[in-house]
Amino acid sequence: MTAHRTGILAYYDYPISTGPLEGTNNKIKTMQRQAYGFRDKEFYKLKIMAIHQARYALVG
Repeated sequence: MTAHRTGILAYYDYPISTGPLEGTNNKIKTMQRQAYGFRDKEFYKLKIMAIHQARYALVG
């Protein structure tokens, strides 16, 4: 616990989370698996940019 104390306390000074970035990476990896590779790199780049424009509803 003492080894992680500095990092844990630093969060209270700078509340930054990598959660949104990890979620975006997960969406890109899922898209890549579903597509089995894109032949056109420009289309692949456009699909990645479209991830940021999509709005997902939480269902539950």
